[in-house]
Amino acid sequence: MARFTALGDLLGSVLDRGTWLIGGAGVSDAATLAGRADALLSARGEASGVAIAAEILKGYRGLDAEGRLSFFTHLASAFDPDPDAVNAAAAAYADAQSTEALDQLFRVAEPPRQELLRRLNMAPGGTRRLVEMRADLLGLLRDHPDLRRIDNDFRHLLGSWFNRGFLVLSPIDWNTPAAVLEKIIAYEAVHAISDWDELRRRIAPPDRRCFAFFHPSMPDEPLIFVEVALTRDVPGSIQGLLDPARDPVAPGDARTAVFYSISNCQAGLAGVSFGAFLIKQVARDLSAALPNIADFVTLSPVPGFRSWLSSAATDDDEARICAEALDAGPPEEAIKPRLLRLAATYFLDAKRADGAPPDPVARFHLGNGAELHAIHWMGDTSPKGLAEAGGLMVNYRYRLDQIEANHEAFATNGEVLATRAVRALMKG
Repeated sequence: MARFTALGDLLGSVLDRGTWLIGGAGVSDAATLAGRADALLSARGEASGVAIAAEILKGYRGLDAEGRLSFFTHLASAFDPDPDAVNAAAAAYADAQSTEALDQLFRVAEPPRQELLRRLNMAPGGTRRLVEMRADLLGLLRDHPDLRRIDNDFRHLLGSWFNRGFLVLSPIDWNTPAAVLEKIIAYEAVHAISDWDELRRRIAPPDRRCFAFFHPSMPDEPLIFVEVALTRDVPGSIQGLLDPARDPVAPGDARTAVFYSISNCQAGLAGVSFGAFLIKQVARDLSAALPNIADFVTLSPVPGFRSWLSSAATDDDEARICAEALDAGPPEEAIKPRLLRLAATYFLDAKRADGAPPDPVARFHLGNGAELHAIHWMGDTSPKGLAEAGGLMVNYRYRLDQIEANHEAFATNGEVLATRAVRALMKG
């Protein structure tokens, strides 16, 4: 921590000198901000560069929605590669195929925006501000697809800056600073944490664990976190797992580690994958610390099932019966066999246009090397669970010695690995 403090002091002194050099004028509108961006890309001095970068990031935060769109539009139009230079360099490399020609092609083909973003990152707190800036950009892409070229540059750089090698895995417990714990409450995206008492039930008991990835440039901002329950058996409902009156399990008596909630925290890092690394690292760490743990499973939602069922109802009478029953209220026991059979069909047979499973959680875990272990009736009776999945939940199982083989089977052939019990539901 002292090293980061010293670095911050150094950057602060550089910033102070640079602010004096450029006059310290503030940025109040998008046009001036665009001019500062042009100046930053042509700046040669370190001090002035840091100061201009800080001024741009501060000015950007003060812009309204219209101003931010104007600023992004300038980035999209003014910082593209020179097509003539790219064509000439490509022709030269095709002719000579030399290292020098290839280097020149790389130089002219890289959008100047990437160098601009690198220079903005020099400002104190620059990494965090750029992640926030990209979150704003993502909200504009639907209506302004021409801005996608900027997002391509963001993704390229953020993918490098947030490489797994830079991430720090830290346990989250009741001794974690309150500022971080508040963010765990705010960022929980699967099973909402209503208050501090509930947070304590999630992280303080001996049979509960929580882990998060952090980045050195954002030490007080979790990037992604996973909540883990230590249990004797594989659970089938989130109600039982989170029951305040449950009897805690001694860690030495547990046989199963259950990943029951994984939450991404930074909207600006969408598309930069952390979850696969997080689960595998936590599973290995728990396996080393608690050798009695034999199973690593999830207790996962099925967010795409209800919408798929509604679509299938147009051509399938059984899907129509189940969809109408769910529209009428919480599912009754009479439709259980039909609903479970349709759920098995959803996971094993249904495909998107690209051949991938329609369920986003399934794509994540199966692509990460897990197998579909079980489908549970009324696993989540919350309003959200009923609305999205008719109350269904599933377990994905991670066998540490089979993760890579499972991943290859799914990535290469689209094979959905599932237990016999799941496949038997198709005949129910």
